[in-house]
Amino acid sequence: MLSLVRSTQTGVLKDLAEVAVVFSNKPDAPGLDRAAAHGCPVAALPSQGRKRETFDAEAAELLKQYQPDLVVLAGYMRILSPAFIQPFAGRILNIHPADTHQHQGLHAYEWAFDNKLSETKITVHLVDEGLDTGPILAQQPVDLRGADTLAEVERRGLAVEHELYAETLKRLIMDYKL
Repeated sequence: MLSLVRSTQTGVLKDLAEVAVVFSNKPDAPGLDRAAAHGCPVAALPSQGRKRETFDAEAAELLKQYQPDLVVLAGYMRILSPAFIQPFAGRILNIHPADTHQHQGLHAYEWAFDNKLSETKITVHLVDEGLDTGPILAQQPVDLRGADTLAEVERRGLAVEHELYAETLKRLIMDYKL
C-alpha cells in the first residue's frame, strides 16, 4: 500500500492518480497511520465477529462515498463476497505473488520456496467472485535461483510487486483514461 501511495506522490502515478482513501477492516492496522502520515484520507470498519456479506455490504457503501474509479487491494487479506464485488465489478484489482493459474490463496511465497521453484510470477488481476480467478492484467517473473531462504524469496518478490502494481495501474489509467 505504501509503495502505491508513494508512487502517486513521487513515482510513475504522479499526476495520473490520487488515493481517494486507504481502507482497512482492522482499525488498528499500522498501515492506516502510515497512510495518514503521507497525507491520505483513511477509513476503517471492523470486520471481526461479523458476517462476511453484511460487513462487505457496509464496506462497499463506505467506499462508495469516496467515489473511487478503482479499488486497489494491497495487503487486504480477506476473501470478498459478492456484496463487495458487485458494486465495483470490473474495477477491483489485486496483486498476487504467484501465477494465479498455479497457486491461489495465501502463502504463495512459501509455496514457491517449499516447491523449490526456479521462478514465480507476480500477477496483477481483476477481482471476480472466485479466489484469485479474475482476468490477468499483468505478470512478471521473479528469478528465485539461489534464493535459499523464504525471506530472500519474499524480498525478491516484493521488489517486483512494488514496481509491477504501479506500472499496471499506470497502463490501465492511460489506456482507459480513468
